[in-house]
Amino acid sequence: MTAWISEVFTSDVGWNHLETLVDLETRMAGSDGEQVAAERTRDALEEVGARNARLESFEIQGWTRGDSSIGAGETTQECIALPRSPSAQVTAPLVDLGYGLPEDFAEADLEGTIVMVRSDIPSHYERYIHRREKYYNAVESGAVGFVYRNHVEGCLPPTGSVGTEDDPIGEIPAVGVSSETGARLARRFDGDEIELTIDADIHAAESQNVHAELGPETDERVLVTSHVDAHDIAEGALDNGAGTAMVLEIANALAAREDDLETRVEFVAYGAEEVGLVGSAYHAETTDHDTIAAIVNNDGVVRDRTLSLTTHGFDDLEAAADEIAARYGHPIETVPKLGPHSDHWPFVQWGVPGYHVKSTSDDVGRGWGHTFADTFEKLEQRTLREQAILLTDLTVHLARESVDVDRRSPEEIAGDLETQNLAEGMRRTGDWPYDE
Repeated sequence: MTAWISEVFTSDVGWNHLETLVDLETRMAGSDGEQVAAERTRDALEEVGARNARLESFEIQGWTRGDSSIGAGETTQECIALPRSPSAQVTAPLVDLGYGLPEDFAEADLEGTIVMVRSDIPSHYERYIHRREKYYNAVESGAVGFVYRNHVEGCLPPTGSVGTEDDPIGEIPAVGVSSETGARLARRFDGDEIELTIDADIHAAESQNVHAELGPETDERVLVTSHVDAHDIAEGALDNGAGTAMVLEIANALAAREDDLETRVEFVAYGAEEVGLVGSAYHAETTDHDTIAAIVNNDGVVRDRTLSLTTHGFDDLEAAADEIAARYGHPIETVPKLGPHSDHWPFVQWGVPGYHVKSTSDDVGRGWGHTFADTFEKLEQRTLREQAILLTDLTVHLARESVDVDRRSPEEIAGDLETQNLAEGMRRTGDWPYDE
């Protein structure tokens, strides 16, 4: 009964698909490249034996990058626009706000300024502050521009979208700069006027989710998910070509083990995750939550050998991961806290059991992700294969009729968001879904 393990450990299916994805010129949400990536993922799922492989399209706010610059003194400093920044040109004093913690904004007079903040937080701080929270703190403080400084050295400006679900184009122009450019701006131009210029094409667009299935035709299903889109400045290998490669590798393994599945498994590769979880939000709005037994969302896998599963307070999900770890004598980290920043969240926020599957990391933030350095050679095929074995068996376990994962109420999730100090940031960014 273990022959399937050797098949996974010698499989090239996921790795070859990862290479296919990273070799596309772009997978930016709403682009032709994202559609090609979705089509090839659909075809790859069909080729490994999944049935009903299909695309489901939906409209999104399109955004295409143009030129951007920072004029400071007699110099021009390199930068990149943050997706969904408006096209604009503003001139105002630069204020270096360091980490850009909520209290930093509260203590500063930022009316009419251009604010620069770092992409990390201090090690002692109680919670992670997302980019979009810092951006909207700047907006509400009266800033007219936003500069997002990478904390990772290496001359790598970071990207990442702004905007909200209701207003997908941000209110003030926003750019990313490298750690080194940010240090130069802070040292030479803090308090001086700088000019921020962004050109972007804002237009209607379409994205798509990929769906396919294996196992019996049950009403209930286990979702195995990823997102196929990536930011346009790099290959998107870690974020999230690896996650989509993992979905395909799991599908390939389960096609050979289909008789072991007692519940239908649905594979979904979402579009437009990087611009606000648009594809998964569309799916969550158009499907029956009561039919979803559990979600295994792969976003951040393969970058390190040890899996880390955020379990969102679902004790049964933690127990399932512990059982698989014990079965293989292989470590799997479980994190019981909430993580509202990937494609599981449009479901988990309403109490649907879901994992966010990542790799362990001691770093704050995304590392190479969201930079030009998110490239293929930073990943190892061995890690993909090892993690695929564990996640395949975890999926089979969750699909057992005897395994019942208790749901949580939306009230419980909302309460945990308050307790874990996440609610304030979600309200600030327009992501709080609950009635007050």
